[in-house]
Amino acid sequence: MLKTLLVIEQNSFEYSMPEHVAIIMDGNGRWAQRHGKSRLEGHRQGVENVRRIVKASRNLGIQHITLYAFSVENWKRPKSEVSALMSLLNIYLKKELEELLQNGVRLNVIGRIEDLPKNVQKTLLDTIEKTKENSQQILTLALNYGARTEILDAVAKYTSLVAAGKEDSAELDWETFSSCLYTHNLPDPDLIIRTSGEHRLSNFLLLQAAYAEIYFTQLCWPEFLPEHLLEAIEDYNSRERRYGQTGEQIKEVKKSISPA
Repeated sequence: MLKTLLVIEQNSFEYSMPEHVAIIMDGNGRWAQRHGKSRLEGHRQGVENVRRIVKASRNLGIQHITLYAFSVENWKRPKSEVSALMSLLNIYLKKELEELLQNGVRLNVIGRIEDLPKNVQKTLLDTIEKTKENSQQILTLALNYGARTEILDAVAKYTSLVAAGKEDSAELDWETFSSCLYTHNLPDPDLIIRTSGEHRLSNFLLLQAAYAEIYFTQLCWPEFLPEHLLEAIEDYNSRERRYGQTGEQIKEVKKSISPA
């Protein structure tokens, strides 16, 4: 891993680091089952891994990292599990505040946080306020998040702007509509990683993922270590991102910016 990190640092032109990595952290329960542990212990190990991966991403110079922590569908889980997840979230935020401040990390949240428990809302808002001046990295937690819900909320926000005379529906374009999304202050993800072997986005950043590279791994989230993050980035670098252009056009662009 260290050797690969040195290669990245020394050969930055050939090795492009994604600006924004988003992760669907899946498989805590399956990890626990395989190891004869409770689901709660699986979630605890998942939280520990958040610490490792956020630190690794920061060391790699990734500016934005977004973690799919709790979906709108997760409320369907047993109440005891939901309660435990909320408690773990609250504890994590309180424990990590000093670390976030020391390392210049700003906390951002997307989703309907108004439906979360009041104590969790308070901790989230306090952490957001205390880290708002940080700029080394933006850590975004997707909480009570669903892409379809986000789209509905964006439509409602946009129509209210039209009704107030602040927008003209005849001039609607992507830039205007995207300003109504939860992610209006974030770049679209360059790389989306999903753990645990499932091959779907599960209602995560559906609009923002239009041009993202997607990486699937069989590893459950507690097993996904910094070296596996690096493997995902290596895979990302093996792909050619064309954005509608031909491969030859992309080569010409790279050639034009290549140092003499």
